[in-house]
Amino acid sequence: MTPSQTPPASFSPAGHAQRDPLHPGMDKTVLIVDDAPENLLVLSEVLQPHYLVRAATSGERALQVAASVPFPDIVLLDIMMPDMDGYAVLERLRANPATRDTPVIFVTAMGAIGDEERGLNLGAVDYITKPIQPAIVLARVRTQLELKQARDWLRDQNTFLEAEIARRMAENLHIQDVSIRTLAHLAEVRDPETGNHILRTQGYVRTLAEYLRGNPRFAAVLTPAYIDTLTKSAPLHDIGKVGIPDHILLKPDRLTPEEFAVMKTHASMGSDAIDKAELGAERPIAFLSVAKEIAHSHHEKWDGSGYPDGLKGDAIPLSARLMALADVFDALISRRVYKEPMPADKATALIIEGRGTHFDPDVVDAFVAQREHFIAIAQRHSDSAEDLQTRMDALQVGQAAHG
Repeated sequence: MTPSQTPPASFSPAGHAQRDPLHPGMDKTVLIVDDAPENLLVLSEVLQPHYLVRAATSGERALQVAASVPFPDIVLLDIMMPDMDGYAVLERLRANPATRDTPVIFVTAMGAIGDEERGLNLGAVDYITKPIQPAIVLARVRTQLELKQARDWLRDQNTFLEAEIARRMAENLHIQDVSIRTLAHLAEVRDPETGNHILRTQGYVRTLAEYLRGNPRFAAVLTPAYIDTLTKSAPLHDIGKVGIPDHILLKPDRLTPEEFAVMKTHASMGSDAIDKAELGAERPIAFLSVAKEIAHSHHEKWDGSGYPDGLKGDAIPLSARLMALADVFDALISRRVYKEPMPADKATALIIEGRGTHFDPDVVDAFVAQREHFIAIAQRHSDSAEDLQTRMDALQVGQAAHG
């Protein structure tokens, strides 16, 4: 059989020969490259009883064969060839993603140590000198094929494990998101005025955070990971309202000073509830820590006149400063059973008026710069007339129940 001929075999869709049970080695393809036909003949006689053999007599032809079906599992490459030597062929093989991982053994009469080092540095896996010894050729080829098989197996295993880890992480994150929404809706069920407030404030907070990433004052904190955590935590800002008595929470009129004092406790009740949830965790959970900050401090004011702790300036967690503006803006522009929504321009003016007193000045500046995004979010998650009627009905039920 001549070097240009290949024993009959069937091939898989991936381009590699399928295993022949009568010839166990015949599922592997060896490409031999040499400009001397007599050298190809010798190598073919050694290899063909064990492997499928393809041959090329030039560097250019070797590159074509290496990139075509059946793809070689290993290449035996001569160095001294006209037009394109073995070093150049190896560089081209390594540069092509399709052949980058194909092992290459140099087969050459060049015996200088420098020649061998150069080939190995370029990525050759082994070096066989001429005249060849059949037993050595077969042993070297078998060893490299086994190593390649092991590498491929490890790569496939790693790919599988990475995919499985990604799948499980995505599943856990999905469960986490659903759990957060469920907890947030507990507050929504108790407070029928909430509506899509959760979705809107979540969008506002992300918008502010992403804009402020460009501000040196916040860049170290507002990493993409932190912004994701912040956005995920935002829906829990009013979770403490589940502890407020119905006759206060559902009251449609202005609260008395005594009632407002009770209402204000929802901030600390929310953070206390999250704190207790954290105690049962084996390790710190980032979104719970941020959620606790937001729940506890989103009613604090920049000038220190807020509650529950009267924190001032940068002593207020950044997460709570962002939520403070988002919460107030949404309350201003939203319809309530006892009021019409405030026009966006008037709400904007009130936010700007609170710059440096109620709100962090830089956060207000971010809001002004992103005002149109806020309005788009409000429109996208607006409450329908049906939502409003549902809330009115709930308030009426609550009023009747509590006189």
